[in-house]
Amino acid sequence: MNDPIMTDMRSEYTKTLIQVGKDNPNVVVLGADTTDSLKTSSFGKEFPNRFFNVGIAEANLVTVSAGLAVSGKISFASTYAIFLPGRAVDQIRNNIAYPSPLGKKGLNVKLVVSHGGLSVGPDGGSHQQIEDIAIMRVIPNFRVFIPADTITVSKLTRLMVNEYGPFYMRMARSKTPLVHSESQEFQIGKG
Repeated sequence: MNDPIMTDMRSEYTKTLIQVGKDNPNVVVLGADTTDSLKTSSFGKEFPNRFFNVGIAEANLVTVSAGLAVSGKISFASTYAIFLPGRAVDQIRNNIAYPSPLGKKGLNVKLVVSHGGLSVGPDGGSHQQIEDIAIMRVIPNFRVFIPADTITVSKLTRLMVNEYGPFYMRMARSKTPLVHSESQEFQIGKG
């Protein structure tokens, strides 16, 4: 039996952001001093005027993302799972989920995290978050996703650009095997 092809979700996420960023000037990317680890700094090199690193300030990351969304941008805010619902749940709820301009449900902010779950051994226990999915699922208006591989990361990232509203996508830190094929039809709620 052949070894599975292992791929990196963080690299695929940023590659897809760069592709959609070329087509849509409203895509902006924000980080909280984890942009090298999440590889989103590559988006910043390509689009420096649409890339914001707020430093180690997750509440600010969420609030700035919400402000950009109110001004018509599609905000992708990325950091580790432990740092978003772990530190900024009030801002997520009050600044993204509850505001509903023009009868829409929430703001157009996409929270994308890595290092979720227990698969982050090299980074230690302080970076492990197992409760993020439970927290995010009970916040109104959020759609929560855990992609299985890089193919679903790419398809979900494109979906988030094209669909209005708040999303939460949790990626793995470690490389993952390919599960899906490019030709496989992608549907929300179908494995």
